[in-house]
Amino acid sequence: MNTASPAIDLATAKTLGLNEEEFNKIHDILGREPNYNELAMYSAMWSEHCSYKNSIIWLKTLPKDGPHMLVKAGEENAGLVDIGEGLACAFKIESHNHPSALEPYQGAATGVGGINRDIFTMGARPIAQLNSLRFGNPNLDRTKWLVKGVVKGIGDYGNAFGVPTVGGEVYFDDCYNQNPLVNAFSAGIMEVGKMISATSKGPGNPVYIVGSATGKDGIHGASFASKDLSEDSANDIPAVQVGDPFQEKLLLEATLELATTGHIVGMQDMGAAGIICSTAEMSAAGKCGMTIHLDRVPLRQDKMEPWEILLSESQERMLVVIEKGKEEAVKAIFDKWDLNCAHIGEVTEGEQLEFLWHGDKIAEAPAESLVLGGGAPVYYREYRKAAYYEELQTFDINDVEEPKDLKKVGEFMMGLPNLASRKMIYEQYDSMVGTVNMSTNNPTDAAVVNIKDTDRALAMTVDCNSRYVFADPEVGTMIAVSEAARNIVCSGGVPSAVTNCLNFGNPYNKEVYWQFVSAIKGMSAACEMFKTPVTGGNVSFYNQTVLKDKTEPVFPTPTIGMIGIIEDKKHITTIPYKEKGDLIFLVGQVREDINSSQYLVHYHGVEKSPVPSFSLEAENALQEQLKMTIRAGLIQSAHDVSEGGLFTCLMEKAMPSNLGFDITTPAEIRRDAYLFGEGQTRVVVTVKQDNEANFIDNMMLNGVAFDLLGHVTKGNIRIDDEDWGHVDTYKDIHENALGKLIDGE
Repeated sequence: MNTASPAIDLATAKTLGLNEEEFNKIHDILGREPNYNELAMYSAMWSEHCSYKNSIIWLKTLPKDGPHMLVKAGEENAGLVDIGEGLACAFKIESHNHPSALEPYQGAATGVGGINRDIFTMGARPIAQLNSLRFGNPNLDRTKWLVKGVVKGIGDYGNAFGVPTVGGEVYFDDCYNQNPLVNAFSAGIMEVGKMISATSKGPGNPVYIVGSATGKDGIHGASFASKDLSEDSANDIPAVQVGDPFQEKLLLEATLELATTGHIVGMQDMGAAGIICSTAEMSAAGKCGMTIHLDRVPLRQDKMEPWEILLSESQERMLVVIEKGKEEAVKAIFDKWDLNCAHIGEVTEGEQLEFLWHGDKIAEAPAESLVLGGGAPVYYREYRKAAYYEELQTFDINDVEEPKDLKKVGEFMMGLPNLASRKMIYEQYDSMVGTVNMSTNNPTDAAVVNIKDTDRALAMTVDCNSRYVFADPEVGTMIAVSEAARNIVCSGGVPSAVTNCLNFGNPYNKEVYWQFVSAIKGMSAACEMFKTPVTGGNVSFYNQTVLKDKTEPVFPTPTIGMIGIIEDKKHITTIPYKEKGDLIFLVGQVREDINSSQYLVHYHGVEKSPVPSFSLEAENALQEQLKMTIRAGLIQSAHDVSEGGLFTCLMEKAMPSNLGFDITTPAEIRRDAYLFGEGQTRVVVTVKQDNEANFIDNMMLNGVAFDLLGHVTKGNIRIDDEDWGHVDTYKDIHENALGKLIDGE
């Protein structure tokens, strides 16, 4: 082998993020000292971002079997579930947190591009995308800069690519001041049995790199994502990729056209760690090797070193293995779409990867040794319950004085950044391109996407209340899964499967790792209860900032992406009130509970309290009852009670239709807790007066608690015979508060 890249020592390995144990393991695998190219390969592939070395032992405990599963977690680029009528849905969520913290526009844009490539490399056409965003204090200039950059990046890329953004969530908290979270979700549709696998096989089959030319953007991006953000992180800006949505649109169409030919053996998106990741993972999956000529890779920058070409994370690129003899047909397709299509190597016998540079071998390694599930390290980290946990349990609602003027509290709540309308954000997204979004003009708890030429629709959502997870990681994650399922059920769907994006601090911190382990346990319990297996996703550690020796982890944020199937579009159930006089019912048990609520934190300034009251069994019973009631055609609308409590839920039902409500609160529960508390497992539904008896009969079947609150009005808000004004007053506050704050008005 050419030794132009000389053997190196442990000190160099440590600069690449490898520890002594890992350096010695590489030596044992190769049977010699690695050269720099090889060490760079292992550094990227064994980074936390690619190897999941600190999380895989717990990820394996998540439930993976379900009634609709076609591909299990870890088997392909994304999860795949059967949605009926010969169709399947590929879906996945991933993070782009660190890049977005440094360069919010490109960081967010390339996150959208990458998650969509994961979908169409499987042969599915992306039809919808969502996002889950976390930012710091919205009064800070840095937060405003991040919000504007991230939102514009998502909007510009998604709009140009031509896939609608149909929903999502945005939260603000001081813990995200330096380290925002940008989680992108995409879903696509394909015919069952037409999946393209991310594997390689067939010695002699040609290997192609297709799409954009390779540059120096994104080099060591996987390693950058596997360490803390600090004051020196600005030096890592070259690790942020640059996206081109128009190139990605061409790549999508070329890829799907190629898929119809039957010439593809395997294909994988070139994301984290670039060429080395795609070649290693595809070869390991197919139990074969590859010989790759790096000097044949199309470049857009001069004088790139071989290791830079190996590790570049330039966007809009894929690795494709095709059947030998089909080269001209494949090239013709990519020529038609004006895309690079370079033959850079061949599949080989054995499991060895060989990389050549102008005929000289400059690196080699067994493919299996590089990848997750193969030779990549697996660590068992110690953990201990966080010291703060016991302190939260000392909270007593009786120590909080109930305000005398709850109407003023209601107006205050409508303007909170975490409750106010996201209009200034979602108006920058094209939600209607492709004409599949069924929720734009008549909102639903989960986004509802039409499956054309069928009676079916998909419901999809992303959910996580990270403050709940901080208060109790296990129960808080159960609530995240439950709220996702509840949103789908309230929209008329049946929950099907989950993808997750697990955002945590440093795994070497025992209390952070306790949060992670507890979250996995809570997710497992909830997913088993709702029969929603985990199809895969993403782990993002090191979401914390080190400033002047002070380490500040973000709230543990296990974002849940869930899809559900609406088997008949007539079951679609929307949020808004429908008619004056309709009866308003609260379904679910009410408790005197303001724990971890937006009301407690932002009105009273109390940061420390337990997770809200919750029972997984009661949640399941509620959802089963709602499915039955919706299918019986007995309700007009449905909306779950979540952040902001019952009052916010009632107002969110009122504002789209400009109809109001007249309700009575129970005397035995504090009015502020009843109106603004966030006790879980509750849904507000409306019922036509003529259907009241049938609704009550149906509700009595499963023993789920319910209570008549009042009725829908023409536009006035009345609570306990007190006039709270007109819906327009609250709507004006709600729609404009966030825009004024971010734009500095």
